[in-house]
Amino acid sequence: MLDRETQTAAIALLELCKAKKLMIATAESCTGGLVMGALTDIAGSSAVVDRGFVTYNNEAKHEMLGVPADTLSQHGAVSRETAEAMANGVLAHASADLAVSITGIAGPGGGSAAKPVGLVYFAAASRSGHRIHREQRYGDIGRAEVRRRSVLEALSMLSELASSTTPKH
Repeated sequence: MLDRETQTAAIALLELCKAKKLMIATAESCTGGLVMGALTDIAGSSAVVDRGFVTYNNEAKHEMLGVPADTLSQHGAVSRETAEAMANGVLAHASADLAVSITGIAGPGGGSAAKPVGLVYFAAASRSGHRIHREQRYGDIGRAEVRRRSVLEALSMLSELASSTTPKH
């Protein structure tokens, strides 16, 4: 069951994408498929949702999305570079018009001084070439809340991309 804020954001995104005939795909790490879950919780989402990749470990990011091993070894799984490679990988491996990726540290453990709990990187990409990336430092607010806020951020980024994308005919 979605909270009201997430449900409202998911419905708005689906309606915008339906009107513009745009398809969505996701690549999720720390959210474990929650963005896709939020979208598919809404009846009629199949008109907009293409597919979702849950790539929780580096091997999955590399195998399923083509994230370069060098990117993962040099920057780590939780990095802007990896988020961007994940979003590009979605477009390369799906037929969607819009893609979003999320990689971060939801906690309660796993953080470090350089990459603390609550650090999440996002990237969104469209077939038309528009790219967005964001870094959020939510802090140690609890695993569920980091993940909830990450879903909202991803939905917002997809809405931003959809708004700036010309409708398909």
